Parts: sequence; structure tokens; C-alpha cells
Amino acid sequence: MKTAYMFDYINENEFKKLERAVKKYNMLAYKRLCFEYYPALREGNFLGEIVKTNSENNSIFYELKLPTDSMFCKVHGVMKLHYVVYPDSNTVMLDKFTPIEILSEGHQSELVAYKGVMVSKEHADKDIFKINLLNMLGK
Repeated sequence: MKTAYMFDYINENEFKKLERAVKKYNMLAYKRLCFEYYPALREGNFLGEIVKTNSENNSIFYELKLPTDSMFCKVHGVMKLHYVVYPDSNTVMLDKFTPIEILSEGHQSELVAYKGVMVSKEHADKDIFKINLLNMLGK
């Protein structure tokens, strides 16, 4: 019989806010989380790259890249799920999603899109400049 892993959160409220932002702005990543990644983690199939290990408390830190639009990755960065595995207690601690800035801002207020990419309200000029530059380089 396989050992089932339980989910726990480092900061559940913050994690759920970011998860709702992922659901709102990147439905493909959210569907993969719910139907592929979370069940695999519960079964003990740890996805993503090992970032570091801690031998004192026997923990392994992972980063899992989520499917995102290539333009979003170029403007805001790669969307990742960060989690920690504790094999002794069969626990997966879900930590956060990155890029945290755009996701937390998207949770607080409605974000607008420019040419299909979310634009931050704080750094709107910078994001629009990046999008225009990438579009000009792509032609």
C-alpha cells in the first residue's frame, strides 16, 4: 500500500489568495494543479526541481513550473509553485506561488490586460514597455 501525503500550509491564507489569483488569470495552470499536480504530490510523486535539502529536519524544497503563456513569462517571470516535503511525517507543505507581486496584486484588484498579458497597476508603464519591446523584437 502506498503512503499518502497530507497537505499543510506555511501560510494558508496567503497561499489561498495566490491560488485564487492563479485560477482567475491562468486557468490552464489551475486545472493542472487540481487534476494532475496535487494528486501526484499526494501519492508521493514529487514534481519539479529540488532547490535544496535540509538534513537537520529532513526536508526537501521543490519548485514546480506551471504552464504559462510565453509572453507572460517574459514580462513577469515563470510561474512556479514552491513546496517543501517532509518524508518522515508524510507531509507536503505548500508555500507560495511566484511571481508573487503580480499574483497578489491581481487578488487585491482587477488587473487589466494589454495585448493579452496582465499589466500591473503599480508598474503599468514598465510592463507595457516590455510587451511592446517583445512584440517589436518578435517581428
